[in-house]
Amino acid sequence: MDSLNDLNTASVLHFGPYAFHLRQRLILDGDRPLRMGGRALDILQVLVERAGRVIRKEQLIALVWPTSVVEEINLRVHIAALRRALGDGENGQRYIVNVPQCGYSFIAPVRCDSAAQVVFEGLQTPQHNLPARLTAVAGRDSLVGGLVRQMPLCRLVTVTGAAGVGKSTVALRVAELLLQYYRDGVWRVDLSLVDGDTSVLDHVLRTLEGDLTGFSTRHALLLLDNCDHHRDACKAAVETLLEAAPRLSILATCREALHVSLETLQYVPPLATPKRSTADCITQAMGHSSVQLFVSRARARQHDFRLREQDVKVVVEICRQLDGLPLAIELAAAQIDALALVGLQAQMAHGLQVLSHGRRTAVPRHQSMQAALDWSYQRLSEQEQRVLQRLSVFRMAFTLEAALAVISCPQLAPQRLAVIIEGLALKSLLTVERGGSAGRYRMLNTTRCYAREQLERSGEGIELERRHARYIKRIRLASGVHALA
Repeated sequence: MDSLNDLNTASVLHFGPYAFHLRQRLILDGDRPLRMGGRALDILQVLVERAGRVIRKEQLIALVWPTSVVEEINLRVHIAALRRALGDGENGQRYIVNVPQCGYSFIAPVRCDSAAQVVFEGLQTPQHNLPARLTAVAGRDSLVGGLVRQMPLCRLVTVTGAAGVGKSTVALRVAELLLQYYRDGVWRVDLSLVDGDTSVLDHVLRTLEGDLTGFSTRHALLLLDNCDHHRDACKAAVETLLEAAPRLSILATCREALHVSLETLQYVPPLATPKRSTADCITQAMGHSSVQLFVSRARARQHDFRLREQDVKVVVEICRQLDGLPLAIELAAAQIDALALVGLQAQMAHGLQVLSHGRRTAVPRHQSMQAALDWSYQRLSEQEQRVLQRLSVFRMAFTLEAALAVISCPQLAPQRLAVIIEGLALKSLLTVERGGSAGRYRMLNTTRCYAREQLERSGEGIELERRHARYIKRIRLASGVHALA
């Protein structure tokens, strides 16, 4: 093989049946150009010009994305796309191998040709309307990677989860990583911007600049963001689109399932938070994505911010109180320059007030946790609102039996109450803990603070606290008698 200098100065690099024309950024398989995106070409060029050498993942990322912050999952997705495009592994031919714990290496023989030049104008950059991402996505590599692998196999995936958990962030990241896969582009439609007089289907078709007839052959990904705003209309539009366009894939975000045929659900959990027992060690705390996000956003506000040993307990407790919700953590970290850590922790006792200074450029529901929860609460029926308020007396996980014993009333018969509680869980306002003889429900602390404020306004708070205390006392006495027996 020619020297590295020869490879670096060559116009064309040949390997297997392929010719990589560097100046034209074009790969030909005979006379046929391979469809490949810019980043994939950058990665391939780095590997081919260093053929036979192991390139560390960190070095590869630094060379390909010199001015951006990206996750390793991004590199892995592009490597996988490269392998598919080159037929890596087919007919026994290998090009790119992963060296565990080290990086990647291009192992096929490479020869250079400095004379040949090809001009080709047919390749285009990926088609999309995705917004520019300003910050890295924290703690979602595994989830995003799984969705990237899943989407090409599914017609419809609905991303669900609580308010502020980052459903849109996850979906947008997945869409970014699939830009090279969908021949006819990746398109986002934010349904929160659609007014009540506009047809969801018409709005989608205008965004994609087409009609149902033209969709029949399009290989594209449609991201329907914030389907909660028009859930019934969105459900009907999705059914129509899936039937009319067999090569169309849909990625939706919604706080509950759309209940459409072929739908696959992907729940987005809160970010990982440390146990209180690990709150003395910076290394252990920084191993959790909620703490990583807090520190990253705090550093964006205060460039000299760093997590000190004496601050670990405070930061861990803040992340725990915020349930590991990315939106809540970002809103809290935005106050670091005004309140400092001690002041921020003190303000956490005042409910959601401290979580109300989001970016002015953000959509209204992302400017405060109050707004994010208002949006969900206002779409509940009067009975659902009342049940959510009453359940706020439970500070810990609770069983359906406990809920029936404490919050039932003449207007909320046990059978009806059980249905409403299950419905609140389906709407991501309660989380469900499976296991044991009976499932247990839990309300996130941010949701509980919100519901508790509504309960206090209703005037039922004191009486429900008494009923809750009597129930706990009765259970403890019953457990004691049982233990003695």
